[in-house]
Amino acid sequence: MPAQPLTNAIVRVARLHRMIAGQLLRPLGLRLGQELVMMQLWDRGPQSQTELVRVLGSDSATMTRTVRRLENAGFVRIRPSTTDKRATIVEATPASQSVRREVERIWAHLEESATGDLTPTEQADALAILQRIETSLTRATT
Repeated sequence: MPAQPLTNAIVRVARLHRMIAGQLLRPLGLRLGQELVMMQLWDRGPQSQTELVRVLGSDSATMTRTVRRLENAGFVRIRPSTTDKRATIVEATPASQSVRREVERIWAHLEESATGDLTPTEQADALAILQRIETSLTRATT
C-alpha cells in the first residue's frame, strides 16, 4: 500500500476518468476540457471569456487556446463585447448543437461508470467527501 493512499487513489481515479472522457470525446472533434466550455455556453448562453475562466477555474492562456480551437472547429463564435472594449464574448454556434446530445450522453455514461454499484446514499457520501477534499485543497493553494 502506498504511503499516501488517499492521494494515490485520487490521482489514479482522475487519470482514469480523464482517459475515458478523452477517448469518448475524440470522435466528436472535441479535446478534453472543451466539453466543459461547450456545456457552460449551451446552459448559460454567450459569456465573456473572463467569465468562462472564472466559472471553470481555468487560466486565461488556457481558455484562449481552448476557445480558439473551438472556433476553428466551428463550435463557437467570438465577438467583441458591446459594453466593454477589452472583453471578448464567446457563444455556441448552431453547428455545435449537433454534438450537444452526444456530449450530454458521454457525461451521463461517465457518471454511471464512476458510480458503478454505489447506492444513492453512498453516492451522496462520496460527493460530500470529495467536496470537502476540494475545499481543503483549495485552502492549501492560498
